Amino acid sequence: MRQTVRLGLVLVLLAAGLSFGVVPALAVSFDLTSDHCSGGCGPGGQGSDSFVFGTVVLLDNGSGGVGVTVTLTDGFAFAKTGAADMQAFKFNGVGVALADITVDSHVPSLAAATGAFNGDGTGDFSFGINCPTCGGGGSDKFTNPISFTVANATIADLTQPNNSSNLFVADLINTATSGPGAGNTGPVDANHLSTNVPEPGSLLFFGPLMAFAGMVGVRRWQRR
Repeated sequence: MRQTVRLGLVLVLLAAGLSFGVVPALAVSFDLTSDHCSGGCGPGGQGSDSFVFGTVVLLDNGSGGVGVTVTLTDGFAFAKTGAADMQAFKFNGVGVALADITVDSHVPSLAAATGAFNGDGTGDFSFGINCPTCGGGGSDKFTNPISFTVANATIADLTQPNNSSNLFVADLINTATSGPGAGNTGPVDANHLSTNVPEPGSLLFFGPLMAFAGMVGVRRWQRR
C-alpha cells in the first residue's frame, strides 16, 4: 500500500515537471522614457529621456504568438490626443495583419486599429490600440494596463525600430494637480530594450528539474 502511494506521488511529480516545462520561451521588457508631451509630462521636461513613464512587456506564448502588456507608472493615465493619432498605444509588426490582434477584455473597451500613424515626430507606426468611446485629452483617462495578443508573430516581429528609431508609443496624461508636468498630455516612447524578464527561464529550469526528480523516484521504487 505504501509503495503504491509513493509511486502515485512520484508520478504526480513527474507529470508536474513535464507540464511546467511547457512554458513561454522568452519575455522582454521595454521602458517608456522618451518624453514628447507638450511642455513635458515628466520631471525632466519635453525631450527628456530620464524618467520611466511605464513599461511594455512582450511574452512569447509558446504557441506562435506574442502577448503584450502596457503598464503605466503611478501618477499617469492613458489619454486620447491627436499627438498620438488618437491611439492609446502604437506599435509595428513585421508580417502582422489587423486580424492577428486580439485585445483582452478591458474597461473601457479597447480596439485594435491599423493605419498610417505618425503623430508628433515619434515616427511611423502601422498599428494602434485605442478607446473608441473615450473623449479627447484626459476626459476619459484610464490607468488599468492594456493587454493584447498578436498571433502568428514573434517578439522580433514586434520590436523592429521605426524610421525614428522608436519601438512603441503610449499616449498619456500626468494626473498630478501640481508639480512638473501636472495635467500635461502627449506621447512617450520606448526605443531600447530594458531587460529580459526572468520568470519563463526560471520555469524552464524548474520544470525539467521536477521531471528529473520524478524519474529518480520511479527508479528507486522499481528497485524496491
